[in-house]
Parts: sequence; structure tokens; C-alpha cells
Amino acid sequence: MQRTPFRPRNVFTADEWARLTAPVTWQGFALVAHAWAVVAAVMLAVVLSGYHPLVILLGIPIVGARQLGFGILMHEAAHGMLHRNKRWNDVLGQWLSAAPTGSDLNWYRPYHLSHHRHVQTEDDPDLPLSAPFPVSKQSLRRKIIRDLTGQTFFKQRAFAFLGAYFRRDMVTTPGAEVIASQSGMNRFLLTNAVLLGALIALGHGWLYLWCWLLPLATWNPLATRIRNIAEHACVESDHGEPLSQARTTHTNFLERITLAPYWVAYHAEHHAMMYVPCFRLPLAHRMLAAKGALGRTDLQPGYLSVLRKVTTLPAPNGAAA
Repeated sequence: MQRTPFRPRNVFTADEWARLTAPVTWQGFALVAHAWAVVAAVMLAVVLSGYHPLVILLGIPIVGARQLGFGILMHEAAHGMLHRNKRWNDVLGQWLSAAPTGSDLNWYRPYHLSHHRHVQTEDDPDLPLSAPFPVSKQSLRRKIIRDLTGQTFFKQRAFAFLGAYFRRDMVTTPGAEVIASQSGMNRFLLTNAVLLGALIALGHGWLYLWCWLLPLATWNPLATRIRNIAEHACVESDHGEPLSQARTTHTNFLERITLAPYWVAYHAEHHAMMYVPCFRLPLAHRMLAAKGALGRTDLQPGYLSVLRKVTTLPAPNGAAA
């Protein structure tokens, strides 16, 4: 079926649409500063607690989710929505968002825009993330264990390192979460060296391990996986209706600080209006709901509901995933 482009002006008044798409200026700086402030706050809490194991443990999901937040801010930059000035947009998106967690804005942008052009079709580069679902509960449990034990992280980073310096034909892991370009890997190593050096200079080099590397190796892969699942897995996509091509998940405070920062859960609205900045997506959602435009959208009350929906298959005997 040929896709019919979504025309927001058929739904919104000119003033409403102008409000949703007003140029981004200081907001992008504020979002990036907020992400780093959350990481710094966790590190400060760990120091003030005397490196108490419970504080470290509680900080892991908060920092891991904020590292996902850096990926979301890179995504905003890919759409030119961290700043109206392209240079500032790319500096914020590349050096202060993508590089510290091992992503590459230059590589991600064309990849992601291809996803938007071909969403949920055979040409969608993100299709491998949603096509295997639904899966059994046992299969999902094994994936979660691999994430939380660092196995996913090690596999992705080893892949990226080999691809960057030894196997140039290796481009990326599925989902483009970790890039394998040499320039991207260089930026990752440089920014992490700067972060480690700054913490050592402050007399707290161990913070890099407990409050950056450990969350990056454990909770971040899990949060990224759940986000990927929630966006498109088991969505009954109608290519004539962009608001049905992705899922929107209503989140509570705990989910927002551990799994879904920076309004990433409003994914159906993003696909229908991909140049509305992330911080205006809740407003877009309320306006669309008031106009009765979300009738074909898969709206879920939380991530547990999403996970129940995508784990409807029994586990075959001896199956592994």
C-alpha cells in the first residue's frame, strides 16, 4: 500500500503548528546541560555517601538512562532540533551527546532518516529490531540477563572496535546503537579519556568506573532495548496513517528517570511530525488527542504493558535466543 504523507496543517491551525515547530535556540543547550547535571549529581551523591554500595547501585539505572538520553539528544540533532544554527546543533549532538556514549551523529543521521522514509518496510534499517517480535518470555528474559551482565555491551564494543580499526567492512551493530567508524571510535575514546582525566584530577577517578562505565555496560543496553521494543515491536502499522506506524507509551516518573528520558516515549507523534522538538511532543500529543486524531495509534499505559504485549509466544523446547 502506498503511504499517504501526514499533513499536520489539515489537523492543526496555522497558529498551533507554528507553536509546535517554533525554532529551537536555548532549549537544546538546556537539555544537554540537564543530562550532564544528572550524571554529575549521581557522582556527587556517591562521593558524599563515601562510595556506599547502595548509592552506587541506585545510581546505575539513573545514569544508564541518562546515557540513553544522550542518544535521544543525538537523535534530536539528527533532525536539526537541538539548535536552529546547524553548527551549534551538530556540536551539541556530536561532541556532548553522541561521542561520550560511543555513537556518531554523522553516521546516524542518514541511517535514521532512512528509517523514517521506510518505516516498517523491507527497506527500514531498523526492521530487525521489531521484526522478531513477539517472542517468548524466556527469550526476553535471556536478553535482559545478557544486557545486565555486560554481555551485550562487550559484544557491541568489541564489534565497534574491530570495525573501526581492523575490519572496515563492519559498519554497525543492528539498530545503530554503537557505530564502528574510526572517527566515531576516536571521539568515543577521546571524550571518555577527558572524562576520566577530569575525575582523576578531582581525586575521584573511581567514579568513572562506578558512575559511568558500569551503567554504560549494564543498564544502558537494557534501557535501549526496552525503548527499541516499545517504539515499533508488534505495532499494526498502516502506511496510510503515520500515527499508527509507531507506539506511544504513557510513562510514570520512575519510568522517565530509569527508562524513557526526554519524552522519547511519544514515538508515534514523532513519526507523524518528525520536526517537532522532543520537549513539545507532550503538547502535540494532547492537541492530537483533543482533536480525536489518535484513534489508530497504539497507546500503552506503561512499559510493563508493552513487554506483556510483545511476549505472547510460548518458549519452544530447548530454544535459545
